Amino acid sequence: MQQQILERTYEVIVVGGGLAGISAAIASARHGARTAIVQNRPMFGGNASSEVRMHVVGASCHMTKENVNETGIIEELLLENKWRNPRHSFSVWDSVLWEKVHFQKNLDAYLNTTMSDVEVEDGTIRAIRCYQMTTEKRFRLAARIFVDATGHGTLGKEAGAAFRYGSEARSEFQEKDAPEQADRYTMGDSILFQAVDRGRPVSYIKPAWAYTYTEHDLRYRPHLSRIEAIDDAGRVVAKGTSKALPNFSEVDSGYWWIELAAPNGDIIQDAEEIRDELFKSVYGVWDHLKNQGDHGAANYDLDWVGEVPGIRESRRLEGPYLLNENDVLANRVFPDAVAYGGWPMDMHTPGGLKDLDEVPSHVLHFDGIFTIPYRCYYSRNVGNLMMCGRDISVTKMAFGAIRVMATCAIGGQAVGTAAALAVRYRESPREVGETHIRELQLELMRDDAWIPGLDTTDPEDLARDAFVTATSETPGCAAASVVDGHLREEGGQSHCWQSGPIGKGQAITLTFPVPRKIHQVRMVFDPDLSQEIMPSLTASVRSRQPEWLPPQLVRSYRLEVRGKGKLLFTREEKENHQRLVVVELDQMLVCDTLVLTVTGTYGMDAARLYEIMVY
Repeated sequence: MQQQILERTYEVIVVGGGLAGISAAIASARHGARTAIVQNRPMFGGNASSEVRMHVVGASCHMTKENVNETGIIEELLLENKWRNPRHSFSVWDSVLWEKVHFQKNLDAYLNTTMSDVEVEDGTIRAIRCYQMTTEKRFRLAARIFVDATGHGTLGKEAGAAFRYGSEARSEFQEKDAPEQADRYTMGDSILFQAVDRGRPVSYIKPAWAYTYTEHDLRYRPHLSRIEAIDDAGRVVAKGTSKALPNFSEVDSGYWWIELAAPNGDIIQDAEEIRDELFKSVYGVWDHLKNQGDHGAANYDLDWVGEVPGIRESRRLEGPYLLNENDVLANRVFPDAVAYGGWPMDMHTPGGLKDLDEVPSHVLHFDGIFTIPYRCYYSRNVGNLMMCGRDISVTKMAFGAIRVMATCAIGGQAVGTAAALAVRYRESPREVGETHIRELQLELMRDDAWIPGLDTTDPEDLARDAFVTATSETPGCAAASVVDGHLREEGGQSHCWQSGPIGKGQAITLTFPVPRKIHQVRMVFDPDLSQEIMPSLTASVRSRQPEWLPPQLVRSYRLEVRGKGKLLFTREEKENHQRLVVVELDQMLVCDTLVLTVTGTYGMDAARLYEIMVY
């Protein structure tokens, strides 16, 4: 008997549940679109999940670029995790991501669900067909807008979207570091491992199927238990502490260079073979550490090995514009910018561990950050297809800088917000970019998704013409900064109110020239945007983070809304742990004064606030 196909209709469907996909789905749902997210794994998070356990990096390049941490939904997720999971359990991190998706209004989640077919009519995706392996249910899911967050660009490929694979020739975009001839090489997949120090020597018996590596084999791949810095050519240049060394490797958390690419030229088709070869490689590297000389690993025990490879590169879907190396190096600010990046363009050797005579990666550093235009986030030939994550519209050179997860996540938030606008206005993604790009940018700014170089003049923000006073302020951190439209330090200016010692509380007051009708107040606190807070396997990465939440972050506050001398509304919070706090009033109120009193932080004896927005 043929199984019934369950038919469901949404306004936006996101396929892929990594950090880009969940950011897109949450943003879409929060902006009013009925949204579904389809994920073929049992948990969300992709390469950041407990299946892979890669830590979340982005434009700050492990804190070497200041004040550029990604904010918005990704910051919300990381702060929530830091609040509940200070000891870096990846299983708890999984639960944080699950909760944010599962309890989001307007959002349905399909875990363990694989997209099996795509229905396309006249260049438009009508529906996808899916199979949920845990329930044996089959679904037909229809929508107006589809988002490819698969990483592989699978939805786009099946829908007939134009895509690229491998490197462009140097001449196509005049990229000075691209190969002279186009090729189909991709960066490889990696499997991480975790080791624990037992405090005494422990033995290791190598499986018969594991590979053997000599010291000569691994001469370009740092692998001692003490930290080793390597230069851009892969040579060990110093040993010391991780705080002083930006490019290092440690035995406790596996090595990114345990990497293999496609033996037959297609990293997707060869995925199972790559996984098996990586398994042999991981156990072979561990044998080298334990049984072939002194690597400082005598007391270490292999505690966990990933079963699922972390994937770096495969297809890239083409949009109207391909971000390229020249845009990255010029720190270009696009008029339609909706996201940004700053990670170096690291080009991994194509063969990974099969090319032991080559350094594992050539890292092309650059100063500053670049923006990513909206035109990189929707298909040039499938009318209702958007994309986010590592499969967006970029050249191979630019791909090296945009592929990291925090960059992917802020792009996902931009795409989800744009998808909801497309639904609201009954327009295509392209039309949103042509007619509503300013609205999209302002929506992102209000949601604390920073866009470098954006004109932050928000005509709907009633706080802009308020008179601002405070019980105290410190030099360079004036109270008036909270209505200047800047959500972080920029251009050498703090753009932040910092009070004197908190004592029993420090207050900032906004007084409106005439009474205003308001329904919402948004406050942007300071969690230190030069500080990493992500879960990590690596001991040194964990050790340089605050043990709990950043000390600058406001923990307790009281917000008061007043009119004609009367208290109309109050909200008191004892355990705030977020940067962006949105307070919805019970009803539309006519007020003339707002008072925010900060009564505590997570360690700093001063209140720090970047912005108050009033709507």
